[in-house]
Amino acid sequence: MSLYVLADLHLSGTVNKSMEVFGPRWSGYTEKIQKNWSAVVTDEDTVVLPGDISWGMTLDEAEIDLRFIDSLPGRKLLGKGNHDFWWSTATKMRTFFAEKHLSTLDILYNNAHRLSDCIVCGTRGWFNDEKQQNTAFPTDYAKIVNREVQRLQISLDAAEALRAETPELPVLVFLHFPPVWGSFVCREIVELLQERQIRKCYFGHIHGAYNAPRCTTYEGIDMILCSADYLKFAPMPIYPDMD
Repeated sequence: MSLYVLADLHLSGTVNKSMEVFGPRWSGYTEKIQKNWSAVVTDEDTVVLPGDISWGMTLDEAEIDLRFIDSLPGRKLLGKGNHDFWWSTATKMRTFFAEKHLSTLDILYNNAHRLSDCIVCGTRGWFNDEKQQNTAFPTDYAKIVNREVQRLQISLDAAEALRAETPELPVLVFLHFPPVWGSFVCREIVELLQERQIRKCYFGHIHGAYNAPRCTTYEGIDMILCSADYLKFAPMPIYPDMD
């Protein structure tokens, strides 16, 4: 069994939202995802999708995109991104998955899952720098950061509970927003990751930065970019490491 990651699918089966404004790499991206995914992922594998999954505004609008993901090989753990307006409560989403027979989907948000080689947990996160945000209404950034830190704490608590049973397994964190990008640092999230001795954090959200390193180490934590366009729409292997 292998573990993969691929963030920012930005599927638009119902909503007419082109991603080609971000460059020619996005041309035909749904077909690229299907081809590249099917070439490497098997039904025994797990793929983490850390947010910005569908442009649908509701679960019903997102259904065609979720059904596309469900049709691909493997188990999928879905995280929430800033554009996932279709996202609802865990109970409502799991009920929706069951009613629609989307049997390979589950959520990775304020919780944790134990896999064969590691424990995965995560939430959305937040950019701490106001200049990096484009919000429609006045926003209390300190309040949002505090809320996201609390959600990450819940995820890490769930991971630690699982790790108590399997202490040999490392804990990997998956966020949508990068805790660190260039000169911007979400200090509160970084400090929480350090406190819990997390050594690998995967994130998406960043588009077009194709010359950026895939992994940068910040204060002892590997920060790993896994946006779909950066990865050329191919799931990136985590376990086993096939780079």
